[in-house]
Amino acid sequence: MAAAWLFEDERTDAAFAVFADVTANGAVVPSLWKLEIASLLRTAERRGRCTEALADALLDRLQSLPINVDRETDTHAWHATRALSRELGLTPYDATYLELAIRLGMPLATGDRELIVAAQSLGVAVLRP
Repeated sequence: MAAAWLFEDERTDAAFAVFADVTANGAVVPSLWKLEIASLLRTAERRGRCTEALADALLDRLQSLPINVDRETDTHAWHATRALSRELGLTPYDATYLELAIRLGMPLATGDRELIVAAQSLGVAVLRP
């Protein structure tokens, strides 16, 4: 979802609506989120999609949002998250987002098709870009 917020060529009305909701009401992300964003931006830099200066500016923009990092992500990694990964055929990274949504009873914001299918199979609401 964050990629759809950061890069114009991925932006949609639905992603903008989620962005507006996060801006107004906040969000919770698993502790690996910051590393995933750093990886996303580093890959974008290497591929010439953005400059280092733009990546820094995008990080500043994300940092200004009321996004809370879950402090219990790693506590659930070896049990609930791993079980979801196995059961639903997800990577442990993707299962981390689903585990958090289930644990907090919140909708999952993602554009990943496999994760959407997995979340819907468990009755978890999904916000798509």
